[in-house]
Amino acid sequence: MSSKDCGHHDRDKARHHLILTIIAVFIALFLFVVFLVWIILLPTKPRFVLQEATVYVFNVSTTDPSTLTTSMQITVASKNRMGKVGIYYQKLDVYATYRSQQVTMPTVLPSTYQDHKEIAVWSPFLYGNTIPVAPGLMMALEQDLNVGSVLLNIRLNGCVKWQVGTWISGKYDLNVNCPAYIKFGGFNPDGGITVGPVMKFETVVQGCSVDV
Repeated sequence: MSSKDCGHHDRDKARHHLILTIIAVFIALFLFVVFLVWIILLPTKPRFVLQEATVYVFNVSTTDPSTLTTSMQITVASKNRMGKVGIYYQKLDVYATYRSQQVTMPTVLPSTYQDHKEIAVWSPFLYGNTIPVAPGLMMALEQDLNVGSVLLNIRLNGCVKWQVGTWISGKYDLNVNCPAYIKFGGFNPDGGITVGPVMKFETVVQGCSVDV
């Protein structure tokens, strides 16, 4: 092999080494950016608080089949605790459940953008007209009647996106559960259970569990 061939071989080797170095640098930069985004987005959960719940109607029919009619208004607030990340709330449905059974129809909340450290407040009405209830619900309701209050759960389900600068993430599922203890009356002589005419939420501010 001539000295010329050896020089050509050395140049090819150096070129390959340079290409590998450039690729390694790009990979390192990409992983560093991913790491920074991961660090920024790690504490992503917003804080939800149930501020108020007013029950106008909560009537259970004792005739077979049992049905439940509910009318209420709730006020729920969300705080974005992050200082560099904005939150897009999309397709948020809010409804009430009793003993894991849905007792109102979903109410759709408007899409909302929440800036850094900002608080968003919604005050939707929730309605459920003659909703069929499970057979065991009446027994549970009688037990709650003896205690003097009923536990409703206000739930919000939907999607959120995160925004860092001009970058917007994909959709993440959002599930919020807010317990609300409502004091109520006893059985009516005409065969129903009535809460009303208006019952306020027992606690002024109640924290909610949030899953993202």
